[in-house]
Amino acid sequence: MTIWIFFIGFVILSWVVSMVLKSKFKKYSKIPIDNGMSGKEVAERMLRDNGIYDVKIVSVQGHLTDHYNPADKTINLSQDVYNGRHISAAAVAAHEIGHAIQHSKAYAWLGFRSKLVPAVSFASKWVQWVLLAGVLLVQTFPAILLAGIALFAMTTVFSFITLPVEIDASRRALAWLSNAGITSYQNHDKAQNALKWAAYTYVVAALGSLATLMYYVMIFLGSRD
Repeated sequence: MTIWIFFIGFVILSWVVSMVLKSKFKKYSKIPIDNGMSGKEVAERMLRDNGIYDVKIVSVQGHLTDHYNPADKTINLSQDVYNGRHISAAAVAAHEIGHAIQHSKAYAWLGFRSKLVPAVSFASKWVQWVLLAGVLLVQTFPAILLAGIALFAMTTVFSFITLPVEIDASRRALAWLSNAGITSYQNHDKAQNALKWAAYTYVVAALGSLATLMYYVMIFLGSRD
């Protein structure tokens, strides 16, 4: 029962954080940056300032779908960020360039996360089916549930490894935005607040994943009593 309370609590917390994040980005999307640069232009300048010339910036569909792909060295910005000339666009674009900088400097946590991607992709594809079969057959074939727990543990570890990667990218982004004069003392705190709430989504996801993992472990241990 305690695990269920934690699980439901994290679901609600995740929803609240997601709603607040969307609200923050919508609010700060109405505040233009002083120099009028678009998210794409902010990203291009930050790349140049850091001596990176082999990363391409592209526009992708969706909302808050922005990400850096180290496999092909592309900064993928949602259309509102790519074309936007506001605080939210500048903050998100700079954050994604923060990942490109991590890649160029061989940031250890990013390298570790990248190495885990193939294994985590495999685990994510099969984990729900293995866990379902494991719960249904826990009394006769407990090894199936144990295998599911191992797969889910891999995704949980990945979630926690993601935290320092995202926090460091935001730190790099905020430092550059301030030093480059993209944000001012009047609006820098808004860029900081937007990225802080974006980071909260990863924290909640990691803790929620851990709570779910504990739930399946309890089921497995209970089957052995």
